Amino acid sequence: MTPMIKQYLKIKKKYPSILLFYRLGDFYEMFFQDAEKASKLLNIVLTKRGKIYGKPIPMAGIPVNKVENYLSKLVKLGESIAICEQIEQKNSLYKKKILDRKVVRVITPGTVSDDILLKNYVDNLLAAIYYDVKLGFGYATLNISSGDFRVIENQDINIISGELQRTNPTELLYPENFHNMNLIKKIKFIQCRPLWEFDIDISRKKLNMQFGTKNLKVFDMENSLLAIRTAGCLLKYVQDTQKVYLPHINNIFLEHHNNEIIMDENTRKNLEIINSISGNSNTLIKVLDHTVTSMGSRLLKRWLNNPIRNIKIIKNRQKNISVLQKYYLKFKKNLLKINDIERIIARLSLKSAKPNDLVSLRKTLIYLPKIHKILKIINNCEIKLKFLNLGLFSKLKNFLIKSIKKNPSISLKEGNVIATGYNSSLDKLRKFSKDSKKYLSSLEENERNLLKFKKLKIGFNTIHGYYIQISKNYKLNIPKKYIQIQTLKNFNRYTIPELQEYQKNILYSKEKILTLEKKLYNKLFDYINLFLKNLQQLSLYLSELDVLCNLAERSLTLNYNCPIIDDKIGISLINSRHPIVENISELPFIPNNISLTKKNHMLIITGPNMGGKSTYMRQIALIILMTYIGSYIPADKAIIGPIDRIFTRIGSTDDISSGLSTFMVEMIETANILRNATNKSLVLMDEIGRGTSTYDGLAIAWSCAENMAKKIKSLTLFATNYIELTNLKNTNKCIKNIYFDAVELNNSIVFLYKIKNGSINKNYGLFVASLAGIPKEVINQAKKKIKQLEHYNILN
Repeated sequence: MTPMIKQYLKIKKKYPSILLFYRLGDFYEMFFQDAEKASKLLNIVLTKRGKIYGKPIPMAGIPVNKVENYLSKLVKLGESIAICEQIEQKNSLYKKKILDRKVVRVITPGTVSDDILLKNYVDNLLAAIYYDVKLGFGYATLNISSGDFRVIENQDINIISGELQRTNPTELLYPENFHNMNLIKKIKFIQCRPLWEFDIDISRKKLNMQFGTKNLKVFDMENSLLAIRTAGCLLKYVQDTQKVYLPHINNIFLEHHNNEIIMDENTRKNLEIINSISGNSNTLIKVLDHTVTSMGSRLLKRWLNNPIRNIKIIKNRQKNISVLQKYYLKFKKNLLKINDIERIIARLSLKSAKPNDLVSLRKTLIYLPKIHKILKIINNCEIKLKFLNLGLFSKLKNFLIKSIKKNPSISLKEGNVIATGYNSSLDKLRKFSKDSKKYLSSLEENERNLLKFKKLKIGFNTIHGYYIQISKNYKLNIPKKYIQIQTLKNFNRYTIPELQEYQKNILYSKEKILTLEKKLYNKLFDYINLFLKNLQQLSLYLSELDVLCNLAERSLTLNYNCPIIDDKIGISLINSRHPIVENISELPFIPNNISLTKKNHMLIITGPNMGGKSTYMRQIALIILMTYIGSYIPADKAIIGPIDRIFTRIGSTDDISSGLSTFMVEMIETANILRNATNKSLVLMDEIGRGTSTYDGLAIAWSCAENMAKKIKSLTLFATNYIELTNLKNTNKCIKNIYFDAVELNNSIVFLYKIKNGSINKNYGLFVASLAGIPKEVINQAKKKIKQLEHYNILN
């Protein structure tokens, strides 16, 4: 084996299951199985280089200057890549047989931080999960771009399932003894880790080292063993892949579910908050997200995915929105010029930030005073105080102006990044390099005069360096000092001692310039890192300002009003509307009221299919969700009491992969509600019992409704086609019957979409079937069958 292949195999041994990008000059090369795999995945040429044991060595390579495009493709495919760099520069004066190399970073789907590898408007989360039979689940997430590090513990698998759906991690780590694989099967990229990486003592030590603490009491998680295990494994994975200390990961939050409204996976899916069931774009986020920064868009998604129960924070947001209704346009004009500093901070921490990142940060800090100027003229509100207390970052801004050129090169390896005047040694080297042009011009003129040949030219190429080019037609004597180094068709190329000496000096000075620029550039990070914690706060405040301005604009544009948060259990809405359906409907949306109280906490809703029952129930839940992120809502007036959870049992699906029928799925979801709902929960139940026989279904629906009315006493919307259930009102004073009416017109049906008190006295199933295109003869036969069944029931 050649020394190079020996070195490659030694490094590859540490990364057996990861593609190794091995730096060779201007290319990253892959060998053996990596080359064959990359060739197929990236559609690049598979070639050969040398032999081992008599067999050719497969090789494939990609240019260093185009690596991000290839990395993007591989990350999307779920591949991890180890970047192996030359850790010493190739020196023209001292040639070493093989340069030292090492892996400087491992890129995985959940740890990427480069813009080209990330989606602008979606958080890229790395997660870890752990399960203990006695204690339950631990779950940790890390946003490596923002440094946001969160952990939770819970014994309820439904809550953990909801967390997985809410956070939607790009990459999930799990221990080798994890048996709940059905729980994580929907996560695209999962990584099995050895059990020792979740060791409690190792994890505790790693976390304390990262945060510079003696114990974890300051984070209120000293005894949260499951959270510590998952956080420790996750942190180790990040440190192993990034190969550097990450100062922006400076906090960890143990989340408690009594601080938020809990929604399980099924609820999140049914409400179409971020993703629609049908796969189109008709979602709540599509209606609400008119933010102007990618940071703001990501924050709004976090708010919607995690509605809070902290009334103080909610009222502060409402107050901010009220104030910003007058000023949001002024802020948005400036926010449009703000860059994604949340992700730039991560690259600064990783020391992988490019010159353009520093320029983007500088531009943001330059625009910051304009935002402060607007804030100073508005009334006191929380967002104003946050910004003013944080300050303008004048020192950092001036440092970036002084140290980085106005328009630096895209890459540090090209030089021309550090500003003139920042370092005197660099300025001198650059002056020498600049003066070299004059020297070459002077030397060229002297040699022309010496040879009396005006077409003599001095040039440069990477193979021979500097040369003097003379036409073959030149017939006079060429001086002895001219040494021929290349022959072309029409020209000969020479060098002379003066040019050789100059080449040594100029190439050495260029190497010194690049080396010094790199050294100075890397030192910049040490200074900037002093500001990282405050920069994280700035990115959060800019995101908040964007979201609040956005919600202020939405409230005016969409005619939303501010809800009243009450401490009494109940929901009262006047002329409420469905935010998504209203946004896509060509016809005016017909609003409806609702009144639920501690004494009257259940509505049994009847009406024809397609008559508006499901829309009505979902709009109530979405309005509650919007209220608890601090947003204004689509209703004329609203008084909303405390809510701890939102449950939905809507729609019919099976789970073939788990061997569950439609009815079994329905019953599992219903059981979850009956076991976990409280008197502060909002419960939406649609068509319970329809997956089995009529009598079984009616009996189950009746029992469920009565249990919720008498025992659980949750705020419940219970939609059904079993008219018999409306009789529950007679024995349960907490139940009220309402219905959506429809009228028959010209042998068809017209839906009114307006709620009325009482219950419907007729089913319209055959009309709906007819609208769906069921043949007329089938409809007529069904009508006859109904009469036969009604006659049979009367006789019995």
